[in-house]
Amino acid sequence: MKRLHEVLSGYVDSGRIPGLVALVSHRGETHVEALGTMRHEGGAPMRRDTIFRMASTSKPVAMAAAMVLLDECKLRLDDTVDEWLPELADRKVLKRPDAPLGDTVPARRPITVRDLVTSTFGLGMDLTAMGAPIMGAVFGLELTGHGDTPEQDEWMRRLGTLPLMHQPGEQWQYHISHDVLGVLVARVTGRPFETFLRERIFEPLGMKDTGFHVPADKMERLPPSYAPDPQTGEFVVWDEAEGGRVSKPPAFQSGGGGLVSTADDYHAYFQMLLNGGMHGNERILSRPAVELMTTNCLTPEQEATRSALARNSVHVSFGQGQQGGWGFGMAVRTYRGDYAPIGQFGWDGGTGTSVYSDPHNQLTGVLLTQVGLSVPAPARLVQDFWTTVYQGI
Repeated sequence: MKRLHEVLSGYVDSGRIPGLVALVSHRGETHVEALGTMRHEGGAPMRRDTIFRMASTSKPVAMAAAMVLLDECKLRLDDTVDEWLPELADRKVLKRPDAPLGDTVPARRPITVRDLVTSTFGLGMDLTAMGAPIMGAVFGLELTGHGDTPEQDEWMRRLGTLPLMHQPGEQWQYHISHDVLGVLVARVTGRPFETFLRERIFEPLGMKDTGFHVPADKMERLPPSYAPDPQTGEFVVWDEAEGGRVSKPPAFQSGGGGLVSTADDYHAYFQMLLNGGMHGNERILSRPAVELMTTNCLTPEQEATRSALARNSVHVSFGQGQQGGWGFGMAVRTYRGDYAPIGQFGWDGGTGTSVYSDPHNQLTGVLLTQVGLSVPAPARLVQDFWTTVYQGI
């Protein structure tokens, strides 16, 4: 762990990362590093309980709400979603992903719950199709879960105006399915998505700092979020703390990227997964639900497409996302591509966050920064963190 401290300190001391919180838990022992400052120009130091925007590392946690409903037989994997999400009934599908929006064929079958939890319902953020009309429409209608995203019913209405890029169940595609799942949970339970998550996941696990916004009395624990200029590296504030995106409850509770949290809260959740759904003496999820979430569920063809996407966008992602498989809401490592073993599960976030657990080594790592992946430094920090963690154990 001394070496881990040196590697992390190198990023902070050089000014590439203003501050970070790192947590490593291994077979019951936990090590925490809180380094640097909240703002790049200095000021208050990072603390173990600093609150971060989790971005896409929201996905593995938000997925737990759907798993509760599957455990309780309120949803089934091969249920069609038309009853709860009529906006997604009778889909049209583009003849090819880059086709004009009107150039469609009917969907071969309805969308199912399984399509949503596995990110294969037919529409998602596609790095290889950013110039396509469908991607322009997704951004134009503010369907990404960021910024001025409308409340859930209007969001669903807008989504329902678009065709799918692929036939339901055909291809893995990123992100949008997780926001649809949040709406599905809210409609099935008759409660706001966050309320259900809080009652069934956050409160039982003691995740007292996790939610979709930061209350005023905790605001001093939230750093600004930076998206450095890709050309100059200059620190540009993407989201200020006071008056920023997470300073008030959002119109849309985004399961794909809207959570704020702390290292200890995320450790509690991932430790529950390592414990087969148990937190102390309390069962949060069934063991088969956890096993399903954390097992690769992609077909060989889908996995090949996902792996090719990761390999072919290294210049955009700075090498993140190369694990092979995908479970429910998270990557599941299916080949030995770096120091982590097969079976490791978790995900990374575009705001500079990374959380994975490893059943083989009974290991969980959490790395949280306030620097977005607009430059290589935060991605390289994530990779160096994991390289060093695996040496450390």
